[in-house]
Amino acid sequence: MSTAIWWIRRDLRLSDNPALTAAARHGRVLAVYLHTPAEDGHAALGAAARWWLHHSLENLGARLAKHGVPLIVRQGPAALPLLQELIAEHKVSAVYWNRQYAPSLRARDEAVKAALKHMGLEVASFNGSLLFEPWSVLRDGVHPYKVFTPFWKACVKQGLDQPVLPEPVLAGEGESGLNPQTLASLELLPTKPDWAGGLRATWQPGEPGAWLRLTTFIERALATYKDDRNRPDLPGTSMLSPHLAFGEISPRQIVRAVLEACQGRLDRHSEHFFSELGWREFSYHLLYHFPHTVDRPLDPRWEAFPWPETDVQKLTAWQRGQTGIPLVDAGMRELWHTGWMHNRVRMNAASLLVKNMLIPWWLGERWFWDTLVDADLANNIQGWQWTAGCGADAAPYFRIFNPVLQGERFDPLGDYIRRWVPELARLPQTWIHQPWDAPAEVRAKAGVTLGVHYPWPVVDLAQSRAKALRLYEAIKGKREEGE
Repeated sequence: MSTAIWWIRRDLRLSDNPALTAAARHGRVLAVYLHTPAEDGHAALGAAARWWLHHSLENLGARLAKHGVPLIVRQGPAALPLLQELIAEHKVSAVYWNRQYAPSLRARDEAVKAALKHMGLEVASFNGSLLFEPWSVLRDGVHPYKVFTPFWKACVKQGLDQPVLPEPVLAGEGESGLNPQTLASLELLPTKPDWAGGLRATWQPGEPGAWLRLTTFIERALATYKDDRNRPDLPGTSMLSPHLAFGEISPRQIVRAVLEACQGRLDRHSEHFFSELGWREFSYHLLYHFPHTVDRPLDPRWEAFPWPETDVQKLTAWQRGQTGIPLVDAGMRELWHTGWMHNRVRMNAASLLVKNMLIPWWLGERWFWDTLVDADLANNIQGWQWTAGCGADAAPYFRIFNPVLQGERFDPLGDYIRRWVPELARLPQTWIHQPWDAPAEVRAKAGVTLGVHYPWPVVDLAQSRAKALRLYEAIKGKREEGE
């Protein structure tokens, strides 16, 4: 029987997996994960994502073991020599993988494919993570989109409901399992201190966990999604982002499951949920067509923005949830504890850092990259550039989120803040979003002394907004002069 390698990357699932299905059709399956962070470039995983990867690989290894297929883990500086060793050891005749889209990984994969084909192997790559390949949705059939709405209309026109592959019948080599020592050798988990307790309490990495999360969302939150998705105090979102980031579930499967639950009749809630999947597609579209955005603004004119010297103390306060702005601090603490932050709060946290504190967007992006379990290069970069105003379909330069008004609107009772900023828990609803304006006697009754129990704000929201607008207006003027 012929042997094929399924080269595992961000597709840690057995169902709806085109590369695994191709390997199973070829013959005996060799499931291989190659840990080569040195060639990952900007896509090298941060600490929280490495924690997720360890447990997802562990889960995948256990599921493969039931089919008698070993999960082989190898590590080294580059993928090609590791693949060549396995090809020689196991007399492999084919290698299959699902595509990745980070610029460094695209270049690596092209070189690997050419080398393996030169060796006489059958080699093929597939779309395992998107509804649409970035080159398949183009404006006028030629140019990439830079605005979301027409991009998503074009996607919907092509059709969201796509074939979903069943879990294939697998033939292994008779061995099974994943050597725990091999997985441990990757050193993906934190050692001392062990900061992952909140992650363990919040998440179930792996394909079964992804389906549990999707089923729970459909049953409990889909019917009110458009109304509740912006409320961090409510369980109104799917929280599928880390499962999607690691390919434990595909967007095709999500679309099919929602359509089945709605019996094919979409309403404003399900349509809006699909549009959020669309933003993920759009981020990959932008990363593919504009690879320089991994570390530079999409709009090159924004490279001239006069960022002041970074105030390290203020940056640290933001990272630790000690800015004195309750909604932002709640989000940053949620992020540190769970590896995730509600999207509405992400936008407020990013806006405060970039526009009020005037700290470059890429410093926030790097912090999110290291602390998010759902760290996804395309989503992370495009989200930060959207907030900064330098990306595609960006927030207008004058859009500066007011975290007090945002908190009052989307966390009206202050429940989200009370959960993550407990030192403010006794403040009444009227003042919990702006404790600095609360009368001294109100703060005293609530046991809050600013500067002792909770910090004064790192910036004056009104003054910092005015300063940012002056700087952004200068950039706007330069843009107009150059057009």
